[in-house]
Amino acid sequence: SRNMDYETLLFDVRDGVAHITLNRPDAANSFNMAMARDFHAASIRCDVDPDIRVVLMTGTGSMFCAGGDLKSLVSQEAELPAHLKEVTTYLHAGISRFSWMDPPFIAAVNGTAAGAGMSLVCATDLAVSAASAKFVMAYTRAGLTPDGSSTYFLSKLIGMRRAKELALTNRTLSAEEALEWGLLNRVVPDAELAAAVGELAASLAEGATLALGEAKRLLQQGFTETLESQMERETRGIADMARTEDAHEGIAAFIAKR
Repeated sequence: SRNMDYETLLFDVRDGVAHITLNRPDAANSFNMAMARDFHAASIRCDVDPDIRVVLMTGTGSMFCAGGDLKSLVSQEAELPAHLKEVTTYLHAGISRFSWMDPPFIAAVNGTAAGAGMSLVCATDLAVSAASAKFVMAYTRAGLTPDGSSTYFLSKLIGMRRAKELALTNRTLSAEEALEWGLLNRVVPDAELAAAVGELAASLAEGATLALGEAKRLLQQGFTETLESQMERETRGIADMARTEDAHEGIAAFIAKR
């Protein structure tokens, strides 16, 4: 385990899993400039550290993430547009890096995910939620519009009709509804969240990391590619994987049923 120092996050690596905990409990784990910068720095670390094979993100206390820190926005006054451009630059670069890196990016949604917190859930590869968690876009309620990738990922997860409903009405979804709609992979009783997500992360950490990364990238690229160009990417991907030790070992193990 290596604890690493951030102002607004807890970060440590255990058994190939990077545990990132949004840690501003007195501000509902909301994003201010410092947290956006820490989030971006953590994404780079996860992308370059060969010991990290899975990234697991959660919140401290009873909230996952309440989104942007509106109090920090009020203080900006005339500088607010410039401030938002800078905060979203760090937030968006972090989300992009987590999305394209090899390690699977998992959300352990321990409580309410609102605004950018909801966007973060959308951006993860897999999302497991505590039964008590709630999900809400919240942006237009404050006269703002969504950021943090949700206008890219949300409609692809749940469909355009439902995505517009969430963005325009700010309807709050229970964990069960979010699961039914396709926002989540799984909902577990609150007390079982850490164990369930720990088990998932451990099994992924034992997987073929390069193949997991290439698979998630292929699925993401498939949103915007034509069929033929995407199939060429698939061909190139599987041929590249065939050069790896994981593939040689994996194919042999599969045949030998071990």
